[in-house]
Amino acid sequence: MRTQSSATAPTRIAVSGPTKASAGTLQAALGVIAFSLTFPATAWGLEGFGPWSLVAVRSVLAALIAGGCLLALRVPLPSRSHWPGLAVVAAGVVVGFPLLTTLALQTSTTAHAAVVVGLLPLTTALLSALRVGTRPSRTFWTAALAGAAAVAAFTVQQSGGALTSADLYLFAALLVCAAGYTEGGRLARVMPGWQVIGWALVLCLPLTVPAAALALAYEPVHLTAHSVTGLLWVAVGSQFLGLVVWYRGMAAIGIPKASQLQLAQPLLTLVWSVLLLGEHLTVAAPLTAAAVLVCIAVTQRARG
Repeated sequence: MRTQSSATAPTRIAVSGPTKASAGTLQAALGVIAFSLTFPATAWGLEGFGPWSLVAVRSVLAALIAGGCLLALRVPLPSRSHWPGLAVVAAGVVVGFPLLTTLALQTSTTAHAAVVVGLLPLTTALLSALRVGTRPSRTFWTAALAGAAAVAAFTVQQSGGALTSADLYLFAALLVCAAGYTEGGRLARVMPGWQVIGWALVLCLPLTVPAAALALAYEPVHLTAHSVTGLLWVAVGSQFLGLVVWYRGMAAIGIPKASQLQLAQPLLTLVWSVLLLGEHLTVAAPLTAAAVLVCIAVTQRARG
């Protein structure tokens, strides 16, 4: 197969600054909405699948969709210099985060697990500053820290303030996902975002296919409407389509600003948890939502 390089990259149509920023913000927001359903969908999936089976099968299904798109469009292989970055995306977003959060959700509620995504924007911005060289303003960092603190306080309060054994999984997931987001956002500047996650998924197939076969052989499977729906969402919505628009959004508006849109993700997850899982939502939610929206508005206007 041919290798993708700057010489063979397709010509892009110039887009005005405000229009590009608006489109990027919309795409990143759609990614956040897709991700906000991940924990409830995972909880549904765990009703019929074991944790290892759910993670492996979701990755295989998403890789088959992505690989089919890459083959149908005859997309050339990425250049050799892009493969290390794709490996980081694969390790963090395709394998690490789904596996660690799924293991955590065996003993943790979705409200408690939302602590991870509450702190993810700040961690992503920090790694972005180190890896990509971005230098957001003090206003940006102040708003980001305030938003992260509000979300973390709210989600910890939702879970009664108790730390569980699942927290180790959650904090590890936080780190690997932030690394995958940072590297994916960097790659999405030089290649289409859907190809970033597509190649990362395909790269994992030699690992996920045998893992799925082994896990399905040892973990019992009980197919129900909930478990199948949950599996399909985390495979198609969270693992592929959500990451496609997310990486496109990050490439358009920058990793730090896109990451701050995720401050709304825990609150959206809690809403879905009430509607889909019947979990109880306290009166603190509207107050936290207002604080988070203010922080998002500030970070979107702050100049990096």
